[in-house]
Amino acid sequence: MRGHYSDVWQAIARAFPDRPAIVTPDDTMTYRRFAADAGALAGHLARAGVGPGDAVAVMLYNRPEYLVTLFACFARAIAPVTLNYRYRATEVRALLEDSGARVLVYPTSLWPVVREAVADWAHAPALIAVDDDPPALPSADADADADADAGVPWSEAIAVPGILPVTPPAGAELRLYTGGTTGQPKAVVWGAEDILSVQLYSIYGTVGLPLPQTMDDVVAVAADPATPAPRTLPLAPFMHGTALFTSMNTLVLGGTILVIPSPRLDADAAFRFAVDAGATRLVVAGDAIALPLIEAWERSGERSFGAVGSLISSGMRFSPQAKRRFHARADLVIIDLLASTEGGPYAVNTTASVADVPGRLRLLPGAVVLDDDLREVQHLEGGRGVLAFRGTLPRGYFRDEEKTREAFPVINGVRHVMPGDWAVSHGDGTVDLLGRGSAVVNTGGEKVYPVEVEEALLAFPAIADAVVFGMPDARYGEAVTAVVVVQGTVALDADALRAHLDTLLAGYKKPRNVIVRDSLERSPHGKVDLPRMKASLRTVVGAVDTPTGTLRIVR
Repeated sequence: MRGHYSDVWQAIARAFPDRPAIVTPDDTMTYRRFAADAGALAGHLARAGVGPGDAVAVMLYNRPEYLVTLFACFARAIAPVTLNYRYRATEVRALLEDSGARVLVYPTSLWPVVREAVADWAHAPALIAVDDDPPALPSADADADADADAGVPWSEAIAVPGILPVTPPAGAELRLYTGGTTGQPKAVVWGAEDILSVQLYSIYGTVGLPLPQTMDDVVAVAADPATPAPRTLPLAPFMHGTALFTSMNTLVLGGTILVIPSPRLDADAAFRFAVDAGATRLVVAGDAIALPLIEAWERSGERSFGAVGSLISSGMRFSPQAKRRFHARADLVIIDLLASTEGGPYAVNTTASVADVPGRLRLLPGAVVLDDDLREVQHLEGGRGVLAFRGTLPRGYFRDEEKTREAFPVINGVRHVMPGDWAVSHGDGTVDLLGRGSAVVNTGGEKVYPVEVEEALLAFPAIADAVVFGMPDARYGEAVTAVVVVQGTVALDADALRAHLDTLLAGYKKPRNVIVRDSLERSPHGKVDLPRMKASLRTVVGAVDTPTGTLRIVR
């Protein structure tokens, strides 16, 4: 079944105009207002000459305007393009150029980054500035709104009422940028009609509803007063597929999205808001969010987590220890998904009590395990191979046919996607992960490509050689770690290196630990024995807990 999210959201707005669609600690946006703001923004974009097939980049943290922009774009077959709000100006400029975005929607607190990104650019996108005053980030300029180049204020962009088309023109897309294993982020292109199809189980199966067969069924279920209306609080950023799709799916059921409009997690505030706002499910990013959240719950002294009945996580380590702490305090279900921006989900580990932990990954429909000869072995006990998915898939990578062919091979006439995760099957539909064959570092749900970090390190005059990799981290899954060799007897200045990396890399990409060695002991072919090096560093790196965002030099 294929269909459009925007069609369903409009139907709900007609059936239940006063039902809350998006709730923040300070405001409630009804479905009537949700549709009205989307219609007004769509009209503004049309008057600006932005139409079907064009792209609008969204560089916002979790705010109502993010979902309104998505709605407006979907309805007009304009491609929303997700950008990481943690990127530096050079990174933002590169992705704006790569995506061909006609418009950038951003918060005023990020004006210094945006101003630098679009400086001296004849074909820079038009800007729509979402006012987040008082500034959410310390880098904000006090006079950002006064700068004539800052773009059209959001309030003006939605000031003129507009009407959404009954259904979008053909060809609507969603473009999600992912670092993957390519270094330079690539935009995964999803057909807007295909997303709804691949999300059917997540929307209906998780709440015990039969899967709809037609778009009429989808609308009928959404308009039925008996349909469970979840209240979802995404604590992971919308720019991550799980948080975004779970929120979109909540709105398909006529539910409510709870939003804390801040770029940083305040775990105590998140716990309090979840309870007070009646959240029924939370979207987290493994231990990076789950651990601060459970600690906030324990600090609160409250036994109950309100109406919260489930936690959903994907793409990040969610440790058995953290799961046990949640299950020990409340009757809730933890849904730990294995998925990728390019497709899936591949498998899920569901636990409902302490006794269920650690649980086991169970393959989902469409997921297979392929051996070295690309034969399916998921039905065999001990079958070892690479996880793949052969269900509804994205169209590929934006403007990169070669990479698309590599990532989405056709096997026996069926198109697959293989993200690179190795697994061994138990023959009963469950698997154990063996690890990812690529060198990508997954830290707090963010993907970091070592080559990019190595190049930034080697651009620092004092560094002669460098290798970057991930080391186990209790909270973030992996910590970006670098081993470097300095030039001669030059001392490595931590403050100078930090300042250098600040201009080149987003915070999560910067190594937390830089270990200085006399040599990397490269082989005659120039390779570093990473397993041996990692083993030698376990005690050194684990000896001190280096907070994220800091840089520690170990000699």
